[in-house]
Amino acid sequence: MAAVALGSTLTSCVDDLDTTPIDPNYKSGDKIYVSAESYKQGLSKLYGSFVLAGQEGAGDNADIAGGDPGSTVYTRLLFYCQELSTDAAIAAWNDGDIKEFHNQKWTAGNGFVGNMYTRLYLTIGFINQYLRDTEPGKLISSLTSEDLKNIEQYRAEARLLRAMVYYNALDLFGSVPILTEADPVGKFKPEQKTRKEVFTFVETEVNDIENLLAEPGSNEYGRIDKGAAWALMARMYLNAEVYINESKYTECIDYCKKIMPFYSLNDSYEELFMADNHLKTNEMIFAFACDGLNSQTYGATTYLIHAAIGGDYVPANAGINGGWGGNRVTSAFVNKFDQNNDKRAMFFTEGQSLEIDQIGEFTEGYMLVKYTNKNSDGTNGSDDNFVDTDFPIFRLADVYLMYAESVLRGGNGGSIGEATSYVNQLRTRAYGNTSGNITEADLTLDFIIDERARELSWECMRRTDLIRFGQFSNSKYLWPWKGGLKDGKSVDSHYNLYPIPLSELNSNSNLTPTPGY
Repeated sequence: MAAVALGSTLTSCVDDLDTTPIDPNYKSGDKIYVSAESYKQGLSKLYGSFVLAGQEGAGDNADIAGGDPGSTVYTRLLFYCQELSTDAAIAAWNDGDIKEFHNQKWTAGNGFVGNMYTRLYLTIGFINQYLRDTEPGKLISSLTSEDLKNIEQYRAEARLLRAMVYYNALDLFGSVPILTEADPVGKFKPEQKTRKEVFTFVETEVNDIENLLAEPGSNEYGRIDKGAAWALMARMYLNAEVYINESKYTECIDYCKKIMPFYSLNDSYEELFMADNHLKTNEMIFAFACDGLNSQTYGATTYLIHAAIGGDYVPANAGINGGWGGNRVTSAFVNKFDQNNDKRAMFFTEGQSLEIDQIGEFTEGYMLVKYTNKNSDGTNGSDDNFVDTDFPIFRLADVYLMYAESVLRGGNGGSIGEATSYVNQLRTRAYGNTSGNITEADLTLDFIIDERARELSWECMRRTDLIRFGQFSNSKYLWPWKGGLKDGKSVDSHYNLYPIPLSELNSNSNLTPTPGY
């Protein structure tokens, strides 16, 4: 993935993120965009910002300075927030404040939470500058009509990427500022918007750009299209009761139905998480592209694969040169699977105990070896350290489950019969036969939350799902080490949101602390 030099190392707060970088290596838009190809290279920087630490990938020149560059990568931070805070993952490491995630005791001073917030707005800043530099009046004169059409689509893709970032901000932090290309370049203090306003911004953006995007499945791999836009809307509407206290399940069903005709399930579940999963585009609606040679990173799936391996597991079996002994799953998560028959129970148990008595002991807790740097033909990826496995953002299986849940929650336009059929397609694939299939009577909300755990493990949705089902912070569902106790305990509901970081509050008087922090 090529990346053009659009920015420099940024360590400042959000009110500084839309400034022109003071860096001798920085090149302004009129120096960067000198050909039709350069506009596409600029777009690649935006895609790369989700999986790379900075301009040099895994190198020292990270966008966010200080500490381990890998732990500043968007997708790795998202995993910390979305999975380490749940029953699905627990870290053996002592890095910084990382144990605050599974203890559900984070504060506004948590460094990883602060990096997540900074990474969100840094990515927004990159996108905003790209949109400023590609305004019609600023384009170079040598472009053809076809070039102009392409750039119009690039801009729509950039806006959809920004909408995805704002969705993550909405989900993780709730009430946040909205910055666009229309805001001034220079130091200013953006106003905080309500969760409803952020929700409406995302909704409006997607509606505005939908017709400018490529048709589902027609764009080159690694770039978004209408299918990704529809999937983002479906996911946001599924969670609308949490975000804005409004039921949008009918709208979720509508978007799921728009998506389904363009995609089909892959025959093999395991292949979706292998080094050549870019070939499985029949199910993959959108994924962040990773390349062990050309987009090297210690985030994304390089992190997911290495950090999940240690103990008696042979790293070469996953196509890598070593494990980091980091992440395992809790027994509560393991127990949701039929380990004898469900192929999604991709746990390594040899030398591992089911229960975790000491969090720092990696051999306590099963490994989840769902992601691998092996190709589907058994060969290795292109590099044994940095991996080729793309990170799935939207895939058809999630759409099937969103449809089923929305039907159960009272949305119009769907049926229990169809919902059951879609779920059984997932279970037939998982079991290899129909022995795991369910009846319409079996399809309940309790079943759905567990089926989402089985199907979508480590795809950065677990926290959001548990919150939607009222199982994240309270005593309705306890798992080992929730709240910092071995048997788990209830925590206050203010932990359903991450706090606006102290650094932001101190630098921007227009921000107010997240309630409860």
